[in-house]
Amino acid sequence: MTFFAEAAEKGHCPLFLKKVTVPFFFPFFFPFFLLLPVLALAEAIPVELQQTEQGWQLLRAGEPYFVRGAGGQTHLNQLVVAGANSIRTWGADDIGTLLDEAHALGLSVTVGIWLGHERHGFDYNDDKQVREQLQRARETVLRYRDHPAVLLWGIGNEMEGFESGDNPVIWKAVNDVAAMVKELDPSHPTMTVTADIGGGRIDSVNECPAIDIHGINSYGGAPSLPERYPAGGGSKPYMLTEFGHPGTWEMPKNDWGAPPELTSTQKAAFYRRSYEEGVRAAPGLALGSYAFTWGFKMEATATWFGMFLPDGARLGQVDVMTELWSGEAPADLAPTVEPLVVEGEPQVDPGDEVRVRATIADPEQGALRVQWVLRAETGEYMTGGDFRPMLPDIEGVVLQGDVNGARLRMPKEPGPYRLFLYVYDEGGNAATANLPLLVKGKVSTRFPVYVYHDDFAGMPWVPSGWMGAIDALTLDGDHTENCYDGTACIRMRFTGPAGWVGVAWQHPANNWGDMEGGFDLSGAKYLELWARGEYGGEKINIGVGLLEKDKPHYDSGKKTVDGIVLTSEWKRYRIRVKSLDLTSIKTGFVIVFSGGRDSATLYLDSIRFVR
Repeated sequence: MTFFAEAAEKGHCPLFLKKVTVPFFFPFFFPFFLLLPVLALAEAIPVELQQTEQGWQLLRAGEPYFVRGAGGQTHLNQLVVAGANSIRTWGADDIGTLLDEAHALGLSVTVGIWLGHERHGFDYNDDKQVREQLQRARETVLRYRDHPAVLLWGIGNEMEGFESGDNPVIWKAVNDVAAMVKELDPSHPTMTVTADIGGGRIDSVNECPAIDIHGINSYGGAPSLPERYPAGGGSKPYMLTEFGHPGTWEMPKNDWGAPPELTSTQKAAFYRRSYEEGVRAAPGLALGSYAFTWGFKMEATATWFGMFLPDGARLGQVDVMTELWSGEAPADLAPTVEPLVVEGEPQVDPGDEVRVRATIADPEQGALRVQWVLRAETGEYMTGGDFRPMLPDIEGVVLQGDVNGARLRMPKEPGPYRLFLYVYDEGGNAATANLPLLVKGKVSTRFPVYVYHDDFAGMPWVPSGWMGAIDALTLDGDHTENCYDGTACIRMRFTGPAGWVGVAWQHPANNWGDMEGGFDLSGAKYLELWARGEYGGEKINIGVGLLEKDKPHYDSGKKTVDGIVLTSEWKRYRIRVKSLDLTSIKTGFVIVFSGGRDSATLYLDSIRFVR
């Protein structure tokens, strides 16, 4: 899952490796690059999908191959030590080096071919976009088909969307890509990946003759797949392509809409159940699995997904998968933690003191250290896997914290918060738990409210609404040369010789009117920004609000200014919004511009609502 993935490659030509035998148990610090001097051009390792009386199985180089894998590109040495044999990617951007590394370590790779999502602005009714997508997929296959690390082609990930998932236009495009892949590379099977199996997903995959395997991302529902999939009419083998513990969408919400999160110890137990009941219990039907995710990911909360912490500490999920993959648990296990318990009510007045109890343990009876952190709640629990920035720690609120609990002074600013506990042992293992808390009172708007300032991270709206000829658009929020204010600005470049592109800053991400969200900006007088063109003469349209009332969740106000001609120098532009209904602005900013004979490049900075 990514914020936005382009399938186009940049001309990287990987080194293909001769088959190298690597000791199964080697140190985490094994420098795979020492193998590079022996590398030479190598042939692909053929993979075959075979159906026998006992069911389906993969054959790699003629030998049965059951996938014991994880999604991710980091900590690969540790992945091999844990007993895994494969990794999965979601896209194929510049993966040549990753393929080389994986092969040197004895890992195969399911290579993802990213297909556009409608929620990102991709239009499957646009023949040009679909043709260009097919061409990018072709280039990917031609570039990597002979690499010995390639196991499968993963054609798309949840491109069917989150409704019924049976749009025939989308599935025709999926099958067209798969048919092209099979023509170019008959040595590796094809797989497409859906968001579980509800709606029309099973039938849609069944009706794609060029798709060999149904990849299924399933969390809370993973243990029941061996029953649900055949009952739904599944006729192809499946692979559990993402699994773990229940997602935010599968958890009940508390009184103010925040989902409780399992502790890392509880998550580890769910990983075990998902693997044993959703994969091992379906021999001849399940071809293996990829645990999600072998690394760290900020989504919904700082700890909801991910089998590692940002500092590399291993969570209990790693221990469980190591035992399941290798047959032997690690000698040094992660700490255990029980759900946190608040003394009193979780809803408090501004500035109140809160006490929380914790119960933690180390299986080896070793010393433990803890870290207590309070952060503001994101309020975004349905992100579709898109990138989210890490929210900052709130300083000075934790008055006392140890292995038994914490005492904190809540902020005076009303709103939802979440208290995190991080537990570390001496061997690089960790455990996590958290607790939603609410400071009562009306959440007031403080101006200015920034749409962009120095970085996309931490901003209320996300530039996720890409429109038009998006394959020709690049958006850089970390440009540092000749900016107007602060340390960075936005650089937008449209390389298309014709057509138009647009970007909408949305809340939550990818909200085209089917999700709640937005902010109350009542009291704002202007939306202002600073902008310039690369040369001058570039034309843009800007606006606030985009979603009309025909959507379930629309923008309460909407206004645009068209035909702005930029100069090569920074200049301030304003939209007067005082007369608009600003009580629920889900689309904080929209910009649209077009190409001409040459590419167009423009710069934006300090986009904000002011009084």
